[in-house]
Formats: sequence, structure tokens, C-alpha cells
Amino acid sequence: MASPRPISAIRGLLASEAAGGIVLMAAAAAALAVANTGLGRFYAEALHAKLGPLSVRHWINDGLMAVFFLLVGLEIKREALDGRLRTWADRALPGIAALGGMLVPALVYLALNAGAGTARGWAIPAATDIAFALGVLALLGRRVPVSLKIFLSAVAIVDDLGAVVIIALFYTGGLDLPMLGCAALTLALLAGLNRAGVVRLAPYLLLGLVLWVFVLRSGIHATVAGVLLALTIPIRVGKARATSPLHRLEHALNTVVALAIVPVFGFANAGVRLVGLPPAALVDPVTLGVALGLFLGKPLGVFASVWLAIRAGLARRPSGAGWAQLGGVAQLCGIGFTMSLFLGGLAFADAAHETAVKLGVLAGSLLSGLAGAAVLILAPRRDRPPRG
Repeated sequence: MASPRPISAIRGLLASEAAGGIVLMAAAAAALAVANTGLGRFYAEALHAKLGPLSVRHWINDGLMAVFFLLVGLEIKREALDGRLRTWADRALPGIAALGGMLVPALVYLALNAGAGTARGWAIPAATDIAFALGVLALLGRRVPVSLKIFLSAVAIVDDLGAVVIIALFYTGGLDLPMLGCAALTLALLAGLNRAGVVRLAPYLLLGLVLWVFVLRSGIHATVAGVLLALTIPIRVGKARATSPLHRLEHALNTVVALAIVPVFGFANAGVRLVGLPPAALVDPVTLGVALGLFLGKPLGVFASVWLAIRAGLARRPSGAGWAQLGGVAQLCGIGFTMSLFLGGLAFADAAHETAVKLGVLAGSLLSGLAGAAVLILAPRRDRPPRG
């Protein structure tokens, strides 16, 4: 008799009613409150204070977020080999939805920033914040079928994979070839540990830290090291799942990332000073491109691609879900918060564009969350069984 499948990090979040997303909401609200009070100056100075070779904010964005991307990599690998994305049939609908959900918001952004230097930010509205979106679903309780929660999780995982590829290809600076070579050698050693059947996590984590240093100094964004490390962690399927190094590390990181690392990132990056902000900032092409990309482009891309895939017979509609509910979940995909803020930090370094990105992310994510929740509340709970 096969051993029961352990609860994955994604399913763990679902079971705990996406507590991480709710904590993230609180952290974002706190950042906005602090940035717009007398503590705003202290908030900014603390984030830019040097702590060794990096500022506090860089330690958060390049260091702590590498752990976040490690968890992302573990989830991608586990879902692809032992989870919801292990067969092509499983991957079809979330894969198509994620592709449409990345392409359309990027086009919306580029339509508003064509020919300008700000076109570099095209990827900012192309991401979905799984913790935030699941946090909204948690507040809606049983109004949303479990099949749609799983669908949203799968879309976000594929979406995260796309974001990792975008970071590696489009947001990499000048390369330091010796450091890149050292990173490649370290990665080869990690792969060697896997091939040799080493299942203790300590050697992987120690070499992973070395890999992070080399990747940081190579010109590739340091968080990519987290994903590369994840791909070398051994995974066991079937009866051996309980002792699988990948499953053990994923479960160990899940709570820390959801309840500590991501909220800390949100608090450090969501603070934007609204007091005294000129009205022109609200109609800045970057602000509008990000906000409309998330609020309009993301749900349109996800829903249209899902509709076309199901009508063409390439995939099946999630069990027990109606089209209106699918539309509501597609709208929730416009909550880009964590990954959108992260990509915004890579695309723009100046204060003016940084503020525009934050305004766009906050506005687009808030509107998407409210609209998605409203659609799901009003949508019929029961629907005819999906055809095909």
C-alpha cells in the first residue's frame, strides 16, 4: 500500500487558510503607515543603512529573497516531478494560463511606455503573488471550490518559473566571467552530490551559500542562486517521500518564508510616501502601465487563454468551477505584489521611477484583489459540470 503523500508547501498554505498572505497584507499596510508618518525618514534611513558590504535593503532583497527563491525552486521541481504538474495534461491549463497572464500585461505596459526608457519595466505587471492571492481566497472561505485554489497555485508556480527566466535573461548586469566560472563549478559540485546519492542537507546548504556569493558577484541577480540550488536537491517519490531531502527542506522553509521572509520583504519595499505626492505621479506612464497591466492585462490574459484552451479541447475546466468563478480567480492573478515589487527594483533604481512602480503595484494589486473578491462573492457557487 502506497504511503500517503505528504502535504506540500502549497497545500500547506491552503490548509492553513493562507496565513502567510494575511500576514503579508498586514506588513504592507504597516509599511504604508510608517512611510506616511513622522517615522518615514527613519524608515528610509534604516533601509539604506550599511550592514557590512550591503545595505539593509540589499540584504533583504538579495539575501533573504534568495531563500524565497529557493522555496520557489523546490516547489517547481516537486510539482513537476511529484505534484500537480507531473504530467503534460496537468500542466496544460495552468501553463497556458500563466503564459497568457505574462504576455498580455507586458503588452499593456509597453503600450503606455513604448519608445521610452521606462519600457525596461515591461515584466513588472507579469507576476502573481501567490501568498496575497491565497490570502484573499482564505477570507472568502467555502465560496471558492478547492479545485480553483489548486489551479491558482499551479498558475502561480508556472508564473514564478517565468519570472525566474525573465530575471536571468533580462535583468542581469555586466558579467564577471571568473565569478561566473566559480558559480558554475560550485553548481557542478552540487550536481555531483546529487549524483553520488548524498541525502544530508547540510552539504547542499553550505555549498549553496558559496554559490550565492559567487552569483552575487558574477552580475547575475543573487536570487537565481536559490533556484539553482533547489534544482540540485534530491527528491524521492512514492513510498520514499517521507524521507525525501527536497520535501524535508521545503517543509522546513515554508513557514519561515511565508510568515517571516516575505512579510519582511513587503515591509521593506511597500512603503511609499503619499503625503505631498504630486497628482501627476498618478498618471505617470510607469504607474499606469503597472497598474493597468495588473488590473486589466493580467486577468484578461489568464481568462482569455483559459477560455481558448478549454474551448479548443486542450484542457478541462477545473472541477465544480463556473466561468464566473474562473473570471474571479483570473482577476486575483492581478495581485502582483511581492514579485512585481521585486522586478520593479531590478528594472529601476532611481527614486522617481521606484515610487511610480510602488504606486502602480499597490493600486493594481488592491483593485485586483477587491474586484476578484467581489466577483467570487457574487458568482453562483454551483455550476453545471464542465464539458469536455
